[in-house]
Amino acid sequence: MIPLRDYQPSLSTPWVTLLLILTNCVVFAYELTLDPFSLNELFHTYGLIPAHPEATTFLTSMFLHGGWLHLIGNMWFLWIFGDNVEDVMGHGRYLVFYLLCGIAAGLVHVIFMAGSRVPTVGASGAIAGVMGAYMVKFPAARIVTLVPMFFVLTTVEVPAGLMLLYWFVLQLLSGAGSLLQPGAGSGIAWFAHAGGFVAGIVLLKLLGSRPRYRRRVDWSW
Repeated sequence: MIPLRDYQPSLSTPWVTLLLILTNCVVFAYELTLDPFSLNELFHTYGLIPAHPEATTFLTSMFLHGGWLHLIGNMWFLWIFGDNVEDVMGHGRYLVFYLLCGIAAGLVHVIFMAGSRVPTVGASGAIAGVMGAYMVKFPAARIVTLVPMFFVLTTVEVPAGLMLLYWFVLQLLSGAGSLLQPGAGSGIAWFAHAGGFVAGIVLLKLLGSRPRYRRRVDWSW
């Protein structure tokens, strides 16, 4: 299932979400200027390597991407879910939340893939945290989703809680499969996604919401 848009209105301009998207795009544009050797060196310097993680790479790895599809997919998910979570938390709190989710996702990845020397890059762990927070605050928000139906693609409206919970379970099962069958993960940091998702739920509770959202959970259809 690929989310296309949601119907949950945002009451403020998502400046931080826009800034994060812009920053990721600018960094990727820089990546495109590099030859393969220099790009590989960039990933090994600023990507998160579980076998010997460096503190700074928990942050820098969040702003690197491995290709167009990697970037577009991550930024698309961030745009769909990020504006509402930013609206809930406020700009400054949301930025701290996003970065902490990414760090937590990196830590979980290091724990489960401790021996890997492959650099991990991408914003998906942090964005997974945004998705976890969205599920808590807007479980019944309608998500227009692209799904395959009998060899054709169609769109359906799915409650956010159902879609995001399905996504989370898929990350866990895929991560377990990658441990049982080394190489099955196809280079995807499944446990980072799952860890970021859980971190998003926990950090939303710890960091709190704007006053108008503190007691609100949107169950409306």
